[in-house]
Amino acid sequence: MGILNLLIDYKYYYLTGIKITIALSFFSLIIGTTLGALLSLLRLSKFKIPKAVATAYIEVIRGTPMMVQIALVYFGSYVLMGVDMNTFLAALIAVSLNSAAYVAEIIRSGIQSVDKGQWEASKSLGLTNVQTMRYIILPQAVKNILPALGNEFVTLIKETSVASTIGVLDLMHASKIVQSNSYKAFEPLVIVAAIYFILTFTLSKLVGILERRLSYHD
Repeated sequence: MGILNLLIDYKYYYLTGIKITIALSFFSLIIGTTLGALLSLLRLSKFKIPKAVATAYIEVIRGTPMMVQIALVYFGSYVLMGVDMNTFLAALIAVSLNSAAYVAEIIRSGIQSVDKGQWEASKSLGLTNVQTMRYIILPQAVKNILPALGNEFVTLIKETSVASTIGVLDLMHASKIVQSNSYKAFEPLVIVAAIYFILTFTLSKLVGILERRLSYHD
C-alpha cells in the first residue's frame, strides 16, 4: 500500500486531524493573545507584586515543556477537582496558557519598541497613562507585533502535535490510527510531515506578505 493509497483510504482521519490541529492552534492563539496582553501590562507595571507574579508565570511556563503542561492540566483536573476533562478542552487550556507566556513577551517588546517620546507628547496633551496606552501606544505596538503573532501561530501548529499524547485527534494522533490500521510505521508519518510542512510553509508566506505590506506602509 503506497503513500497515495494511504492518504486516500484514510483521508477522513487526516482531514479530521487537520481541522483539529488548526482549530486548536487558532483558538489557543486568540486566548493566549488576550492573556498575554494582560501579562505584558502586568510585567510593565510599576507595582512590584503584579509584576513579580507575571514574571514568575512567564518564566515557569517558558521553562517547562508543553507536553508536561498538557499532562498536568488533563490529569490534574481529575486529581485536584475530580473532573474528567475533555481531551480537546484540556489541550486548549494548556496550549493557551503556554502561548500566553510567549505572546506576553512579544507584546512587551512591541510596547517598548514605541518611541518614549510618544509618552511625553501625550502627557503634554493632557492624556492620562491609560489613555496614552489605549489610544497611542497599543495601536503602534500592535502593528509592530502582527508578524511575530503570525509566526507564533505557525509555531503553535507544530507544537500542538504533543496534544496527541492525551488522545486529541490531531494530525499526529491521526497518523497513529493509520499506523495501527495499516500496519505501516513509516508512510503515515511521511504524510503527516508533508501536511505540517504545507500548512506552516503557506502560513509563513502569508506572514511574510503581511510583514512586507506593513513595512511598505511605514
